[in-house]
Amino acid sequence: MAKDLWVFIETDSEGNAKNAGLELLNPGKSLAAAQGGRLTGIIIGYHANTAAEAAIAYGADALILVEGEEYKQYTTDAYANAFSQLIEKYHPESILIGATVNGRDLAPRVASRIKTGLTADCTSLEYDEESGNIAWTRPAFGGNLMARILCPNHRPQIGTVRPGVFKKAEPVLNRKAEIIHETIHISAEEIRTHILETIRETAGELVNLEEADVIVAGGRGIGGPEAFKMLKKLADVLGGVVGSSRACVDADWIPHAHQVGQTGKTVAPTLYIACGISGAIQHLAGMSGSKVIVAINKDPDAPIFDVADYGIVGDVHEIVPALTEEIKKMKN
Repeated sequence: MAKDLWVFIETDSEGNAKNAGLELLNPGKSLAAAQGGRLTGIIIGYHANTAAEAAIAYGADALILVEGEEYKQYTTDAYANAFSQLIEKYHPESILIGATVNGRDLAPRVASRIKTGLTADCTSLEYDEESGNIAWTRPAFGGNLMARILCPNHRPQIGTVRPGVFKKAEPVLNRKAEIIHETIHISAEEIRTHILETIRETAGELVNLEEADVIVAGGRGIGGPEAFKMLKKLADVLGGVVGSSRACVDADWIPHAHQVGQTGKTVAPTLYIACGISGAIQHLAGMSGSKVIVAINKDPDAPIFDVADYGIVGDVHEIVPALTEEIKKMKN
């Protein structure tokens, strides 16, 4: 198993696979083949049969499954202990972990325990034939440069990858894969943190940008915080959510949970509507993978139009309400 590529399949408290890990099985397939090993999903959770089925359907050739009540909620101590023991036993060549809140916590802890490197927050992956290493690409210097990083001297190579950068493969039902069950437990005394309560709302509103199919995002050009109510009406009629540029978050117009871009979330929805967003490189880094981009801006020379599939030059306060009403009419 020394040439295998592992993908961490993160689960929720109900044992369902989160999108971040399923997305990584797609690029993981070609990277594992280039390394000469298997694509192996790693699941640490509680009653995770549903996640295991999803991982196999989305491309895993094998699964290593660690289950226990102590893994129902993510804790650094329990998950890092289990993951490190698996690595020490099986010695994979490389590991992909989604750069989620939990993934960003887990990856550096594991890398430190097993004394290897970690490339964080990657936006591109490829196999470097000359060196036999994975080439990890990540933004640097505020997104103005893209750094290409190799880890030639230590194994496994580990990288966290932004959710939304890669699309999930088409699932294949009834695929078969080897499932290896490992029994790893940790005492309650060794788990130093405990989740007392889960608050599912952020500033009064639940938002999941990374899994949204439609995002209506606002920038400084919308004029103020009240304009986000207008954007929400459009998002609601489209069955989407509201996003934001960093400028609006910095101005306290909207909570950080809505931020798209270099210091926010990386998204790849089917439809991204950019309202009053100029198109700074830091914002483009977080949404350029969207399938269809519609830009609304009164400045015809705004950089956002360079990446947009459709551009509307005009006042967002006139265009967005009109667009919302037209869509309502079409739906009715």
